[in-house]
Amino acid sequence: MTAPDAFDDTAADHERFETELLAQDRDAARVSTADVDKTTARQLVSNLVDDGIVTAVAEQRVLVHEPSGEAFDSIRQLAVFHCGWSAAHDTGEADE
Repeated sequence: MTAPDAFDDTAADHERFETELLAQDRDAARVSTADVDKTTARQLVSNLVDDGIVTAVAEQRVLVHEPSGEAFDSIRQLAVFHCGWSAAHDTGEADE
């Protein structure tokens, strides 16, 4: 009897495939902040101000993210921060 050819052995292929699918699922479930453009950021921050989550401090020219207490002078930075903060908060990773 001859030993099986290493190239013909596909026993671990399904495990590699399943690992790749799990990694893709994790990536799809994560919040992406790289795609926050200026228009999206303005709309998000406007909604956050309307909902009382963000407060504008006109004399200091900053926006304060009330749940975290962080202050931002850039709408886009605030939008990206809030997306990440919300994702961490939703998964229970945020410090409260």
